[in-house]
Amino acid sequence: MLKVRVIPTLLWKNFGLVKGVGFDSWRRVGPVLPAIRVYNQREVDELVLVDITLHGSGDEPDFESVADFGQDCFVPLTVGGGITNIEQVRRLLRAGADKIAVNTAAYATPGLIGDIATRFGVQCVVASIDVRAQDGSWQCYSGAGGAPTGRDVVEWARELEDRGAGEILLTSVERDGTMQGYDLPLIEAVASAVKIPVIASGGAGNYQHMVDAVREAGASAVAAASIFHFTEQTPAGAKAALAQAGIPIRHPYVPPRSDG
Repeated sequence: MLKVRVIPTLLWKNFGLVKGVGFDSWRRVGPVLPAIRVYNQREVDELVLVDITLHGSGDEPDFESVADFGQDCFVPLTVGGGITNIEQVRRLLRAGADKIAVNTAAYATPGLIGDIATRFGVQCVVASIDVRAQDGSWQCYSGAGGAPTGRDVVEWARELEDRGAGEILLTSVERDGTMQGYDLPLIEAVASAVKIPVIASGGAGNYQHMVDAVREAGASAVAAASIFHFTEQTPAGAKAALAQAGIPIRHPYVPPRSDG
């Protein structure tokens, strides 16, 4: 079993971080750089940073800000939001991103996944899938969860894997921000259909939810935002809970020794 990663998600909008419920009702939670510095100290495995202002705008990613963030980020950084071509990917990687998350553009230009994998390596490509339950199945949505694509999530996940995605960031739109738990059947359906790692996202409210996503549904990593922004629960606590459940983790948190 792969060592499981704990990955805070940072949603970036107009110079600050926000968080909502079901991809809506955005609530400000603070500036980006202080959050990155705090997570560095808490020894998280990775960070995901998504610029939600770029949806449908046609604007270029903010390469300068990503470069500023990258200087202060000492863990692998995945950057997403509004990425539509290989030149943007190149510039983001040069600015300090380690991985690139692609969502909406993959539906319009599926070849972009393979282009990134060929040019920069499979490990660079995170295929982001936003999902809503619909008529007894799960359907993929683009445009920040607002536009139905007509694609079944399992079929789309398999296609993304075949095209060169290195891992899948799987988010339940209905569970997002609710802290009621991940959609375990959704995660299990996708994780059992592909061989690449699946990152569970959307709904984590306590450490047991993370344990369940891994042990019951087969997730290779757990991403979360609200649990870390709005409760006393921490990435270190999540790692401790996963380890206590017998799940192998990366970089176990070791508190500093007291001189007393």
